[in-house]
Amino acid sequence: MLDQRARARGDRGDAAGARDLLARALPLVARAFGENDPNTLSIRHNIAYWTGTAGDAAGARDEYAALLPLQEEVTGAEDPVTNNVRHSLARATGDAGDPAGARAHLAAILPVQERRSGAEHPDTLTIRQELAYWTGQAGDPASARDQFAALLPVAARVLGPHAKQTLEVRNSLAYWTGQAGDAASARDQLKELLPVRERVSGADNPETLTTRNNVAYWTGAAGDASGARDQFAALLPVIERVCGSAHPNTLAARRNLARWTGVAGDPAAARDQLAALLPVQSRVRGSQHPDTVAIQDELAAWAGAADRRTGR
Repeated sequence: MLDQRARARGDRGDAAGARDLLARALPLVARAFGENDPNTLSIRHNIAYWTGTAGDAAGARDEYAALLPLQEEVTGAEDPVTNNVRHSLARATGDAGDPAGARAHLAAILPVQERRSGAEHPDTLTIRQELAYWTGQAGDPASARDQFAALLPVAARVLGPHAKQTLEVRNSLAYWTGQAGDAASARDQLKELLPVRERVSGADNPETLTTRNNVAYWTGAAGDASGARDQFAALLPVIERVCGSAHPNTLAARRNLARWTGVAGDPAAARDQLAALLPVQSRVRGSQHPDTVAIQDELAAWAGAADRRTGR
């Protein structure tokens, strides 16, 4: 009953309220049933979950870390419930800014998951996907690329070539291919993915628009600044129509258009585009937001480049 009340509150958007409700009840439940009772452990797990959902990844990580040895003592190191706690700890660890720690947790989970469910079970594939992601985030893009490359044919066979997770793996493979230094291959992989995204999800789906954005970015990174500029110019009105003029995705597309306009050889146009973007960015994200500060710096850089071109 208590968990249901907390979930109802959290599902209404009050994650902090769900967390606090459970935190107030925890000492009462622990005294009544014991620290290692399944009811107590369940409440602790849900406190950790709602702590993370409320935006406190470090707090969630610490809650899961404290829960894990208790859960292992009660259900065993390889029990599904224990593995679920360990998996949640891995995610919270990464979200709290420790990608190497998340990678280490997931590397420990994977063989347990494989023994319990099999190498091609969807849950095993999810752990492999997350392990590859945090490997890249921990600073090893080549290993992330290789892990995604090994995962892709398995995901396509087990889940289907057009399954959401399979398409996510394809997107990640392209991203880490680019991060590992091969921008042209990243571009080409994304160009192949784009028509699949459009067929599966529709031309205006956010995931399709993200793929178009990534094609444009890696086009520029591969050395074709004019192509990137033209692609962002075509993409911007679509994102603005779908997301709205003040949406972060729209602001990011405007910033990218300005960047590649400048790199393509027109610093004055880049300057003017950023000058028009800056007040919108400041209003939406705040004048001290890192993206706002970065746009100010880019505006100054392109203004200087434009002045040098005209001899000012």
